[in-house]
Amino acid sequence: MVSDDVLRTHLQELRRGTVVVASLVALRRPDYGYALLQRLTGHGFPVDANTLYPLLRRLEEQGLLTSEWNTEESRPRKFYRTSESGEQVLRRLLDDLAAVQTSLTTLIEGAPR
Repeated sequence: MVSDDVLRTHLQELRRGTVVVASLVALRRPDYGYALLQRLTGHGFPVDANTLYPLLRRLEEQGLLTSEWNTEESRPRKFYRTSESGEQVLRRLLDDLAAVQTSLTTLIEGAPR
């Protein structure tokens, strides 16, 4: 029997890359960090705030997200949005993800390659 720790580690590794893709998809519609955290969790991508906020900063530094502060509310919030470069990267990531899924399906079904 596989230990819970071993399984948890592998699930975490599997999810790590998908959170980037999910964030770029979700941020096609501008949102702030906490709302994104809730939206991702609601769609089956549970992510810790200590993971998400550094990820958002990194994606912004890479030019894949843009951001602006909304100071109209009682508490200023930084809104993020997928940039044009982010859309280009996202399309490639989604294509690759689909290819990986196809390859896995073929492997699982035992079809010759």
